[in-house]
Amino acid sequence: MEDQQPGSGDLTDSESGLTEDTGVEDGVTADEIEIDTDDETVVESVSKEPSGARKWLAGNKTKALIGAAAGSFVLAGAFAGGAVQTYLADRAVVATKLNIARTAVDAITTLWTYTPEDMDKLPERSAKFLSGDLQNQYRKFVDAIAATNKQAQVTNKTQVVATAVESLQGSDATALVYTNTESTSPKSKIPSMKYLSYRLDLKRQGTQWKVTKMSTVTSLDLTPKL
Repeated sequence: MEDQQPGSGDLTDSESGLTEDTGVEDGVTADEIEIDTDDETVVESVSKEPSGARKWLAGNKTKALIGAAAGSFVLAGAFAGGAVQTYLADRAVVATKLNIARTAVDAITTLWTYTPEDMDKLPERSAKFLSGDLQNQYRKFVDAIAATNKQAQVTNKTQVVATAVESLQGSDATALVYTNTESTSPKSKIPSMKYLSYRLDLKRQGTQWKVTKMSTVTSLDLTPKL
C-alpha cells in the first residue's frame, strides 16, 4: 500500500490474529457319490440307485451346494459392504475438504478486495464467512482504514493462487491460502504488489464453515523499486 494510507500487510491485530498483508466355472456334475466310512471308501453309482434314493441324494447335494453358495454370497456381501463404506467415507472427507477450501478462498477474496465506493459494505459482505471475535475485529479494522483509504482512492484486489486444507478434525479445520494482492491509488506512481499467504482456522456451524481466526504466514513486497 502506498505511503499515504495503510497498506496491505501494514495493519495487524495481535489479539485476533487479523492481518492484512492486502485415480463361469463349470457346474458340479458327478455320476458318483463317494461315502467315507471308518473301514473303507464305498463308491456307488447314482445310476444304480433306486429312483427314490437318487432323488434323496440329488436333493441333499443340491441343498449342500445352495448352502455353500449362500455362505459365499454372505461373505462376499460383507466384504463388498466394507469396501463401499470405506469408499463413501473417503468421498465424504474429500467433499468436506473441497467445501473448506472453497470457503477459505471466497473469504480471503471478499475480505481483501474492495474499491473506494464499496469499502463501507465490506463488513456486511464478509459476515457470512466470519464468526465470533474475528467478525467484530474485522469490522473495527475496516472502520479504522475506511476514511483514509477512501480519501486516497485506494483499490485493493486480491487473487487467490493456491489453497490447501492443512488439518481436519471433526468440526474444526485449518486452511492455507496463497494470494497475490495489488493496491492502486491515483496518488501513487506505481501499484503496490504483495505476495501474501494466510492461515485460517475454520469451524463448522450447521452446514457451513466459518472462519474464526486468521493470521498472515508470508508477506513479500513485490512492488517495483524505481
